Amino acid sequence: MKDTTPLDQGWSLHHEGNRLPATVPGCVHTDLLDAGLIPDPFLDANELEVAWVGRRDWTYTLELPAHGSRHERTDLVFDGLDTAATVTLGGTELGSTRNMHRRYRFDATGLDGELKVAFTSAYTEAERVRTLVGDRPNVYPEPFQYIRKMASSFGWDWGPTLPSAGIWKPARLEHWSTARIAEVRPLVTVDGSTGLVELHVTVERTATGTGRPLTLRASVAGALAEAVLDGDTAVLTLEAADVALWWPRGYGEQPRYDLGLTLADGDDLLDTWQRRIGFRTVELHRTPDATGTPFTLAVNGEALFVRGANWIPDDTLITRVTPARYRHRLQQAADANIDLIRVWGGGIYEQEPFYEACDELGLLVWQDFLFACSAYPEEQPLRGEIEAEARDNVVRLMPHPSLVLWNGNNENLWGFRDWGWEEELKGDAAGADSWGEGYYLGVLPRIVAELDPTRPYAAGSPWSGSWDHHPNDTDHGTHHSWEVWNRQDFAEYRASVPRFVAEFGWQAPPAHATLRRALPTEDLAADSPGMLHHQKAEDGNGKLNRGVERHFELPTGPGAFDRWHYLTQLVQARAIATGIEHWRSHWPHCAGTVVWQINDCWPVSSWAAVDGDGRLKPLHHELRRLYADRLLTLQPADRDGAPRIALVNQGAETWTTALRLRRLDADGRVIAETTAELTAAPRSVHQLPVPDGLLPADGSGKEYLVADADGLRAVHFPVPDKVFAYPAPEFDLAVEEAGDGAHDVVVTARTLVRDLLLQPDRIDPAATADRGLTTLLPGERTTIRVHGVTGTPTAEQVRAAVFCVEPS
Repeated sequence: MKDTTPLDQGWSLHHEGNRLPATVPGCVHTDLLDAGLIPDPFLDANELEVAWVGRRDWTYTLELPAHGSRHERTDLVFDGLDTAATVTLGGTELGSTRNMHRRYRFDATGLDGELKVAFTSAYTEAERVRTLVGDRPNVYPEPFQYIRKMASSFGWDWGPTLPSAGIWKPARLEHWSTARIAEVRPLVTVDGSTGLVELHVTVERTATGTGRPLTLRASVAGALAEAVLDGDTAVLTLEAADVALWWPRGYGEQPRYDLGLTLADGDDLLDTWQRRIGFRTVELHRTPDATGTPFTLAVNGEALFVRGANWIPDDTLITRVTPARYRHRLQQAADANIDLIRVWGGGIYEQEPFYEACDELGLLVWQDFLFACSAYPEEQPLRGEIEAEARDNVVRLMPHPSLVLWNGNNENLWGFRDWGWEEELKGDAAGADSWGEGYYLGVLPRIVAELDPTRPYAAGSPWSGSWDHHPNDTDHGTHHSWEVWNRQDFAEYRASVPRFVAEFGWQAPPAHATLRRALPTEDLAADSPGMLHHQKAEDGNGKLNRGVERHFELPTGPGAFDRWHYLTQLVQARAIATGIEHWRSHWPHCAGTVVWQINDCWPVSSWAAVDGDGRLKPLHHELRRLYADRLLTLQPADRDGAPRIALVNQGAETWTTALRLRRLDADGRVIAETTAELTAAPRSVHQLPVPDGLLPADGSGKEYLVADADGLRAVHFPVPDKVFAYPAPEFDLAVEEAGDGAHDVVVTARTLVRDLLLQPDRIDPAATADRGLTTLLPGERTTIRVHGVTGTPTAEQVRAAVFCVEPS
């Protein structure tokens, strides 16, 4: 049987002639932090103070004693090296690497002594490749498209510039004889209630194992298969009767089954392989219809409106992301009623615990291949690396039932057409036909079709499906909506109905306690030095301020920052609500939204719903409402100009409800009211026009509309907040013990109180609240449960953490 020796202890990092203790898996930055040699790059402007780290070469060493293995072969295995490295053992060079996204295996039989992994600076390697292949367009001034490394480690419009180096995944010695299992590709499908597994197996043999008949045995859900292997490859087929289907969350359960494989030489067990799989089908409907080209995912034959979010690396120093942290962050996504996570192409193929958590939680995974926002050369040495990387990761990830889509790139096809690349590349003979298209429309779909035909492939996001249409055409395929936020008010989301919105978003700063930790000595202001350093978007604060100014007066004077902080977070939540409510009301023409983004990689002003310290922004609570099975929305105008009410029912049961519709004035007086019994069929949208006499007059600054149904509420104000005649908000507040250390904050409104928000971290940095923005009419009451407060907060402490819309 194969023996494995983990190599996770005793490593050293060599720094300016000094030998430092090193952690494996880990990276240079975390080792230097542990040694106290650099400041925390996430605090203040320390990122700039540690820029030198990414431009140095680094060496890791480990003394390997003679192992005396009884086996014929010893392999040195690295699951991930970041990035350009030379590996030597006992003075013998085993090989070199230039791709952090691949696994590496070196024959180390008979070798011992000093194991050395010498890393070249990522900048040095990238510049070397750029010299070989020539320059290409790039949206950022960093050379990330010339090296197969996490692009966002070189900085992004939400992330710091901290390219690291290190042995970022586990390392080990594997000792084996005769043969080992080298690769397993399970093609998992289902026919009715019968689960089908076609297991493609490749073995590697030693010289003495060549030609020997070996036995492969596989099992899953009571089904067995066996094959005698004379060569190096075999296919085993298993048919498992009466399996339960794996469903995305909200559509059913997520049963999984152990799929096991053994390799034996007679009675001698040589190697084993095991994964947990789920039985389900996935389709991507892209047949043109009367209005364009749909992009509709279907699982087990059920067409979905995707309720998604984009995922970036959860920490720029990615080795700090533990299985528990993956699970917690993905549970936060599930708690927001998200059912799909898009792993964005400027990050990494995430580690196994990420996909295992998605399998368990029923979170569908859209996996980008790792290309983002740049023209990528198609020459060697990159081309061979990219093919090897794609093959490695397709095989690694395909057992996961949560994985439902392979996507070729992020925004590169769009960039070629709209960002000046086409003309720039025409002027460069070397790059005219070498910018990435050959990967997205050639290499990658060929690899997916060969290795994983059970899943659909899309060439890019956005992508209309063909050069016959603009890459970001709203009527064809996937669409990225960035004119809103960059240039337009969020009301402009209602101007179009894309077939699938794969990116859209609005910025806001992180929670107050997160800012205080990241900027511990700063007098916080919207434009204070630390706030600006932790704002990486081009004109980010200008866009934040313009977004606020379209609806509110920008705060000035005492308390201006706290008020600005609240308003920017409020506008973020309202912006995303405007888009999702509009697009969900147009199902099935629009088949999904994937908000940018669920998480952050450090403390920063960004589009995230969960900030860099893991605290929930108001947007997270709003997503929970927006992505619930049942959504009530008031749409002020559709494409025909008629205001309407929409009941969106994504549940499996019919929704019958009593709708109450009220037209009120600013002081809470009911001007007109009606009720109606409404029914929305399963997985459908029921719409009706706002009845005559209920809609506030156009331009009225004194009237608004409220719809209530089954505890859901929608409001419509016909004018921006800054011209509405809000009364000064008045409410009573009480704090009550709720048991188990929790407290209930009870708020009773005496006037209209719009978008009330308790920021629990202002009471205690560890505190959380169970709800976000809430609008109360006069006389209404709400209870906010707060966990994590040390001691009992006073009403005064709580009131200082409560905000709402105020008159201008």
